[in-house]
Parts: sequence; structure tokens; C-alpha cells
Amino acid sequence: MDVKLFDYHLPKELIAQFPAGKRNQSRLLTLDRETGQLRHRKFRIFPEYLRRGDALVVNNTRVFKARLLGKRITGGSVEVFLTRRPDDLQPEIWEAMVRPSRRVKEGEKVYFDDRNSLELLEDLNNGRWQVGFSSRTACERIIAGFGHVPLPQYIGRADQPSDIRRYQTVFADKAKTGAVAAPTAGFHFTKSMLRKIEEAGVDILQVTLHVGPGTFKPIQADDVNLHTVDAEWAELPPEVARRLNRVRSRGGAIFGVGTTSVRTLESATISHGEIQPFAGMVDLYIKPGHRFRLVDHMVTNFHLPKSSLLVLVSAFAGREKILEAYNEAVSEQYRFYSYGDAMLIL
Repeated sequence: MDVKLFDYHLPKELIAQFPAGKRNQSRLLTLDRETGQLRHRKFRIFPEYLRRGDALVVNNTRVFKARLLGKRITGGSVEVFLTRRPDDLQPEIWEAMVRPSRRVKEGEKVYFDDRNSLELLEDLNNGRWQVGFSSRTACERIIAGFGHVPLPQYIGRADQPSDIRRYQTVFADKAKTGAVAAPTAGFHFTKSMLRKIEEAGVDILQVTLHVGPGTFKPIQADDVNLHTVDAEWAELPPEVARRLNRVRSRGGAIFGVGTTSVRTLESATISHGEIQPFAGMVDLYIKPGHRFRLVDHMVTNFHLPKSSLLVLVSAFAGREKILEAYNEAVSEQYRFYSYGDAMLIL
């Protein structure tokens, strides 16, 4: 399929630069996949779509301050964007995106002050580097003291103290820290809304997918089928698998919150009719033709043109219906992307 089929016009002023005043004040565009009907709602009414016995699956990954701004010994500025630890046995070693990559060299240090630095260990090509801290303690100290919230580039401002809280879901688990981009569909939920949902007899189940920088990787091939997505670490715990199987056996619906939760669920193995738990790297690229096995409904934000995420939601609801919904959202002045409004695909 030609990538141009997944394009739409978005005025720059509709790209949200800040979150809504309160999480559940976001607008909600609902799309019925069967009828194509669109409805304009507020996110605070979302619990009305859930029924006793359903499951709401969220991604509990936690974003860390992955963006480090330092200096070379010569005084030149360097940005080190930490992406992942390739080996848990060496927690001081990271993979990172380094800019300007062509001006730095292996063995060079990046300084944050007189006492704190990291070393550029190996050039992995295309701006990717292996970097090293002197110890795990030094790594944690530098991230905490000098790190910046890794806001996407389309948010054209520096991060602010409020972003530490708002560029994070309320169900982000400190023990599940590892994302360099947030699962933004989860931004709209409040703790009180989640309590209301649980009290209504809905299972709120947590999976983990550590969102990597590849979530913003553009489709550069002319044919979307030639694109690949970067692998990311995901986990569907045994207890979550057990409860999902119970929901399915009783005829309940599964609501996936965000493309990351959907990819995690759809990456699971089903053996003898039972969802199997797993933990490991996933690189499932969901595109038109994918048969959704677990997800019945999806909560999502509005995605970039010609992106793998737009392709994913098009696979779920149909390309024509998604583009019609997006054009409607533009016409109605919805707010787009990470800090923008929400969409519910039924």
C-alpha cells in the first residue's frame, strides 16, 4: 500500500503544546467501526462505554528523564538521548542517540558539571552510540539531576517542571521505569475515574511496553509493507493473562488503552484458546490485513500522518473511516498528538 494513502493535512496550530487543564477534560471522538458513526464527547464520560465483566488494559511503563544536555571538553554542546540498556548485568552501559554525532569521537567524555560525566564508548552508526557512566549510582544521579523530560520534537518548547507529572500516566509504575516516550492515550485517565471503573465491575489490567524512540520513526518506504518497527521490551504477566482469559470466557470485551497496549496484547501467543503470558522484545508491525485476536475496542490519541501508528489504527477501523474521522477532528479543532485529545474506536 502506498504510504501516501495514510496522509492527511494538519494545521500546525492543532498540535497540542500543553496538556489539557485536567486530564479528563480532553475531548473524545468516538468512531463506531460497524456503522462509521462519529460522536463528539468529553473524555470524562468514557466509563459509560464499559460494562461489568469487561477488561481495560493499560500500559504501566514509566518515562524517565532520558534527554541529557552536556558539553564537550572544547565547550561545544552535546545532546545524549538515552534509549535503552542493552544488558541488565551492566546497568551503567546504555545505547543512546547523540547529537551532533559527526563531531564527537569514541573515548570522548560529555560533561554535565565538574563532577558528572559520561563516556562515548562506541559509534553504532546513524547517530546511535554506546555510552557509559562510571557506575550505576552515577548514572542514576546524572539522570535525576541533569535529565530532561523527553518531550517529542513536535512540542516546540523546553520541558517544564509540570511535564514531570503530566508527561506520565497516573498508573505509571516506578518499578516499570524504562520508556523514553509516554503511552499517551493513558494521559486522559484520572485516579478517581479508574476507581469508578473498577467499582463498576471492570478489570483494570496492567501490561508493560517500554516505548522507545522508534515510536516516532517515520515510514520512509513508499510501500507501508516494506516498513519495519523497532523492537521494544514488553511484558504480559501470568496473572494478567489469567484474568484476560476469564474475561474472554465470560463474553466480556477487551479495551486496549493506546497502541502500545494493543501491540502487547496482539503479540501474545494463544495456545489451545488460552492467552499465554510472556516477557521479551516485540516488533509486531500491525498494518491492514492484521487479524485482531484480543482487542475489541481501542482508546487512542491522534497520530502523525504517514506513521506506523496511523497505519495501526487504520488496520483496526479501516483506512477510509480513520481518515474521515481525522478530517472531522481537524474541522472541529481537536488537539492532536501526545498532549492532544482522545479517540475511542468501538
